[in-house]
Amino acid sequence: MKTHFVMMANYNKWANARLFRAAGMLSEAMYRKEVGVYFGSLHGTLNHILVADRIWMRRLTGTGEHPEKLNAILFENLPSLHAARTEEDDRIIAFVQSLDEPDFEEMWDYRTLNGTPQRQRRREILAHLFNHETHHRGQAHAILTMLGVAEPEPLDLLIMQRDKS
Repeated sequence: MKTHFVMMANYNKWANARLFRAAGMLSEAMYRKEVGVYFGSLHGTLNHILVADRIWMRRLTGTGEHPEKLNAILFENLPSLHAARTEEDDRIIAFVQSLDEPDFEEMWDYRTLNGTPQRQRRREILAHLFNHETHHRGQAHAILTMLGVAEPEPLDLLIMQRDKS
């Protein structure tokens, strides 16, 4: 499990860097343009991904900022959001690397945003965290295409694996 989740944490950082590089090439108006996706715009979607990661990391570590709403806008400008994203990606990598193999099977108690108690294996929570990011990065990638970025860089895990081999 640890090898898998370390790979996913590194993939997460790699894919986010590619996505933010593409976002940085857009005009401010295009970056904020409402395109009909769940979180409205690329700006809203990128903020949501960070919001969700912070919520889950707070649940897993007991530390860090804890937004109360999934649609919170944590950062109003792309450079600040990008810096926070990079910091959170490093935090996720460090957390996963700090775990020993048995830690992934440990049952973990947490509460949802509405206070409902939950209990899951740590590996299930981490699987959700990484799957959730992949889901919304796919939306962000589609937004880039809608905004006229002809060929956004691919975000496939396989591409990262090939690049590092």
